[in-house]
Amino acid sequence: MFAPGLLAGKRILVTGGGTGLGAAMAGRFAGLGARVVVCGRRLEVLEESASRWRAGTGADVEVQACDVRDGDAVEALMDRIWARGPLDVLVNNAAASFVARTERLSLRAVDAVLAPTLHGALYCTLAAGRRWIDAGHGGVVLSILSTSTITGRAFTVPSSIAKSGVLAMTKSLAVEWGPKGVRLVAIAPGAFPTPGATGQLMPGRRAHADPAERVPLGRVGRHDEIADLAAYLVSDRAAYVNGEMVAIDGGAHLRTSGVEDLLQWTDEDWAAIARPRSPRQSDEER
Repeated sequence: MFAPGLLAGKRILVTGGGTGLGAAMAGRFAGLGARVVVCGRRLEVLEESASRWRAGTGADVEVQACDVRDGDAVEALMDRIWARGPLDVLVNNAAASFVARTERLSLRAVDAVLAPTLHGALYCTLAAGRRWIDAGHGGVVLSILSTSTITGRAFTVPSSIAKSGVLAMTKSLAVEWGPKGVRLVAIAPGAFPTPGATGQLMPGRRAHADPAERVPLGRVGRHDEIADLAAYLVSDRAAYVNGEMVAIDGGAHLRTSGVEDLLQWTDEDWAAIARPRSPRQSDEER
């Protein structure tokens, strides 16, 4: 579908790029000729994925340990990256989420979701955007959101707030930074199962549900499908797309927000999944 050199000459940073959808996108970018940088908190996971891409495509892949929740760490990351040359594309993919009754959330749990999902995306966008604008260098920011930005989503309220905030950032900066050569776009994935997201968002008796039942097309998404969409949106072929979010969910958000079953859960159901939570940085939220 794509010319092999579609992304040749582009340097792309994918946050949370070691696993799941982040890894699928980073691998696709590398296969299309991009010089890829992946960052995350677990360096060994990043190295494992990078080694696989290098062996498979001979791609130029760089790994960087960074916790995007820390603004100073993000600035240091960007300094290290720019020391080797400017980025052309930033993919805001790192996020965290879990299902919970909102009235039972602690402030710490709320912050654990907002920090990587909203603050991390904003920190990375500001750090890259400032460098692009100061140097007169164009750039693209692609943010991985969710269809909760369209429907809202009960029981993942902090994540829904965070993703909606990043969508507002995307639309706002498309206007402010467009004249400066910086383009902002977003993707709202539906059901693209990964071990991390499934464990956080399909606990208890939800683990036995088939997410394809909520999708008009009758199936979940393939990772190559979202990777191809991402490759198009960050490429020069999409140079006139700015400030838009593309939903890729088989039409599921037109039918349901995806959490109606949780309205029927009992106190016993919630107690069965209750445990001390340390929401970890994951690659997507659904």
